[in-house]
Amino acid sequence: MNKQPANTGNPAAFFAGKSAADKAPESRAAGPAAGAPPILEVRGLSFAYGERAVLRDINFSLKEGELLGMLGPNGVGKSTLFRCILGLEKYHSGTVLFGGENIKDKKPQAMARAVAYVPQIHYPSFNYSVMDMVLMGTAAQGKEWAGPDARQKRNARDALERLGIAEFGGRDFVRLSGGEQQLVLIARALAQQARVLIMDEPTANLDYGNQIRVLLQVRALSGQGYSIIMSTHNPEHAFLFAGRVLALHDSKVAAAGPPAEVLTPELIRTLYGVEVRLQRDSAGKISCMPLLP
Repeated sequence: MNKQPANTGNPAAFFAGKSAADKAPESRAAGPAAGAPPILEVRGLSFAYGERAVLRDINFSLKEGELLGMLGPNGVGKSTLFRCILGLEKYHSGTVLFGGENIKDKKPQAMARAVAYVPQIHYPSFNYSVMDMVLMGTAAQGKEWAGPDARQKRNARDALERLGIAEFGGRDFVRLSGGEQQLVLIARALAQQARVLIMDEPTANLDYGNQIRVLLQVRALSGQGYSIIMSTHNPEHAFLFAGRVLALHDSKVAAAGPPAEVLTPELIRTLYGVEVRLQRDSAGKISCMPLLP
């Protein structure tokens, strides 16, 4: 295990010695248990903005501890699908079930206990501390118009500790690096105490190193039993970290299944309009190489 460097205030120094396993509590093997019922089901979901169909007959499920990578070109409806799952878009056809219960029958507080959302980037209006940002995830746990109680503060501290960033608590959120900010947003979702996490391109705008470090943390959370849907534009992320992928194209599900089985050069060309070559290394890991003209 890498030794954690001293907190020098230098983001590069902080990340240099820290891996996802360094701060992860004991966790079971990643992936859903065989035969386990789905924690989330989407059945026949369709949605349109006026006359323009955005999603058509979307069907998939998510089991406990599963990391599902969602791929598709810009504008295909990934973010809209997330909004439907979160209950923010009310006028869709089809059904979204959490634990077998229709989200249309759930109150906002119940939805907050079921699912948490991690945006790809966040610009707060005020310069909140990291602890205040994470405490926002506990809002549904307290009384209306009351300040956070001891339990909410404990949940926030636990979330920061789980991701190995407890020392960030008193720092200004806006002064963190992009990778550190993304970890804080994930901590806010963990403090919400939901077991389903929806992550909208969590590595967008991050440099290569921070992309890998954030994704290692995401994979560790899956190993701890969190069910995660993560959108990405990078097939490499799906090959390296996802247990299953859902590919969207032309408003519909183009393919679903294990990345090694469904992410073919033909599918990637259909999704993104580029030719690629897939290579497998000696350890069996698949990489995706674009074929340049």
